Amino acid sequence: MTSTRLPGKVMKVVCGKPLLEHLIDRLKRVKYADRIVIATTVNDTDNQIVNLCKKLDTLYYRGSEEDVLGRYYEAAVEYGGEVIIRITSDCPVIDPEVVDYLISFFTNNIGKYDYVSNTLERSYPKGMGAEIVSFKALKEAHFNAYDPFDREHVTPFIKKRPQQFRLYNILYKTDMSRCRWTVDTPEDLELISKIFESLCYQNPFFSLNDIFSLMDCNPEWASINAHIEQKNTDK
Repeated sequence: MTSTRLPGKVMKVVCGKPLLEHLIDRLKRVKYADRIVIATTVNDTDNQIVNLCKKLDTLYYRGSEEDVLGRYYEAAVEYGGEVIIRITSDCPVIDPEVVDYLISFFTNNIGKYDYVSNTLERSYPKGMGAEIVSFKALKEAHFNAYDPFDREHVTPFIKKRPQQFRLYNILYKTDMSRCRWTVDTPEDLELISKIFESLCYQNPFFSLNDIFSLMDCNPEWASINAHIEQKNTDK
């Protein structure tokens, strides 16, 4: 809730629901994940996130605002996760099939990789990012990362050490990294609102391809947030 560029962004209401609720609803359609856990903070400002989780019967964990790596590790310990799929809460249009594809790759190559994502080299649209990390690697990062940047952004300690961790990146069939469908700024929210309002009433679980088709019909929409600079690369 304390986002600097768009405070309270995950609770902004679009099509009658907070963006976080849209995200949770979409993630409930992921076939290969055992559970969803919202890893939020102990701040009073995030009480409304916890209240939403209770309303939606969704698991949650409260930890440090700054030490997000510690928060993830503690949440994994609390709920017994052996493999953790990280999706940032400002990706409300993420396609469950994209997440399932990454999970399938990881589980089909179990023991071969410590970390799999589609963000090491960007080719999916921003807003379709997911990271998968083994609990063992997450634990190692948690107990050995001291740089505040590594603590805040969860996985840089792992990604910066390919000699220590076995990394793999999944590419989209073409480079669509120019597309920005995440929510960090008012301009991002404007575009995401247009996408939802155009698609969600016919099909609330519209796909990646549905968004591509919509954007092809409205090419001028891409300019709404084209000037926004990405703060980090895991979305």
